[in-house]
Amino acid sequence: LHAGGAPNGVFFPATVISGVTPKMRAYREEIFGPIVSISTFSSNDQAVAMANDTEYGLSAGIITRSVTCGKAIADRLRVGLVHVNDQTVNDDGFMPMGGQGNSGNGSRHGGPANVEEFTQWQWLTIKDAPTEYPL
Repeated sequence: LHAGGAPNGVFFPATVISGVTPKMRAYREEIFGPIVSISTFSSNDQAVAMANDTEYGLSAGIITRSVTCGKAIADRLRVGLVHVNDQTVNDDGFMPMGGQGNSGNGSRHGGPANVEEFTQWQWLTIKDAPTEYPL
């Protein structure tokens, strides 16, 4: 525990924990709160494997010196949003977004995509009088 950790009534302070392994709930579960859990890796392949080792996939952030490397890693992640050299809370509400796996509602919504997400198409043909068909 590097910071936080003790609730103050209904509030939970910003918390940082490290040494998080796949056997811990902080590794396996999607945490919504001011908590960051840190797991270490020794290669990009291991980092991708660890990031994809979950049933969730809402958002990911990649901090790197190489944008090309960041893009290559992003292409391999099973998440709905990826931020290279940016924070995961920097989402634009007018862009379609959503998670993969058990994150979000499994769909894309926001902005113009709302029309598709929250409506259904219907084909309607109207004429003043029925068409006479020769039978």
